[in-house]
Amino acid sequence: MFKNIIIGQYIPGSSPLHKINPAVKIALAFIYIIILFFIKKPLSYAVFTVYVLSLVMISGISVKTILRGIRPMLWIFVITALLNFFMTPGEAVWSIPVFKFSISVTREGLIFGTVMIIRLLFLIVGTSLLTLTTSPLLLTDGIEKLLTPLKKIKVPAHEIAMMMTIAIRFIPTLAEETDKIMKAQTARGADFETGNIIRRAKAMTPLLIPLFVSAFRRADELATAMEARCYNGGGSRTKMKETRITKSDIITVIIFITGCLLLILTEFLVEI
Repeated sequence: MFKNIIIGQYIPGSSPLHKINPAVKIALAFIYIIILFFIKKPLSYAVFTVYVLSLVMISGISVKTILRGIRPMLWIFVITALLNFFMTPGEAVWSIPVFKFSISVTREGLIFGTVMIIRLLFLIVGTSLLTLTTSPLLLTDGIEKLLTPLKKIKVPAHEIAMMMTIAIRFIPTLAEETDKIMKAQTARGADFETGNIIRRAKAMTPLLIPLFVSAFRRADELATAMEARCYNGGGSRTKMKETRITKSDIITVIIFITGCLLLILTEFLVEI
């Protein structure tokens, strides 16, 4: 299950989405997230769905890869849905008696829970496309470019960008390590599949110590490798390839802004 996580992975390609300037791509990703949590109407979500599907097609990433990355997140969808179904106040449509009390599923909870699941789904797909189409090196460069104005107030932009990129890059690595540890312990008689949720959670506890040890070992090896190559962050470093904003980036921004304006018009002017 853990090895299917795609957030943090990079798939080389030559699609238009791969060629976009990383700083522009990251900025548009932030706007994407803001717009996603701003829209409310069904028609707006329909337009946004078409937009997301278009991004997937343009990226050249197979739908099978995207779905494989969503599968490990299904438990988040289930928990989010249950919390919203039962905890949102409103008109009760179904009640479950529990001892002397009753837990009710409300109409408002069903609507809000469904909306939250859709938002989480689009959020995972959008952020996955960002990392799948941007190499770690370009991702670092893009984050550093966006943080450049903060250098005037002595903010270490390069170091922050490097730490964020390493953290994102190691998500699939740690997920793969977790899967290996689970298989090794299963071969020794551990059981992670049977029992209720509490028992399964307790069964996962023995994974934490070897996982933390592995994470610290990898961090130490990475630090040693960087020191052996005389790595020194900051403004004195130069780049072999400088990223510049091209005409295609400007066209991409114009298309994206046009789509945002369409969503805003749909949200405020269309009564659906």
